[in-house]
Amino acid sequence: MEYQHSTHHHSGHPHAELIDTIIACALACEDCVVACLEEKDVTMMARCIELDRDCADICFLAARLLRRDSEIAHPYLKVCAEICRLCGDECSMHQHKHCQECARACRRCEEACMQHHSEAQLQ
Repeated sequence: MEYQHSTHHHSGHPHAELIDTIIACALACEDCVVACLEEKDVTMMARCIELDRDCADICFLAARLLRRDSEIAHPYLKVCAEICRLCGDECSMHQHKHCQECARACRRCEEACMQHHSEAQLQ
């Protein structure tokens, strides 16, 4: 018999849109890492790669925390917004298409996390 937790339903999750935004950012960061590693001067892309990796990891964790309604999910969104800001700033300095796309995804995620974190504090 399959176990189902009666008080925890994932369909129609109240944070579904935010989770989608966060995951989209993480995937954009992962794509950026792969593309940066294929650039001619990988050394020049080192900081971008480091921040992309950190951002992807933090975003994936934020999405998991929100998905399971962890009590630290909302405070953790500040961390997520901060790494998105740092990564977005770095990626926006590079003219590569993958960096520009990553920067846009990071900006969207940063804004969404900050907005949601602010709303959660008001409750």
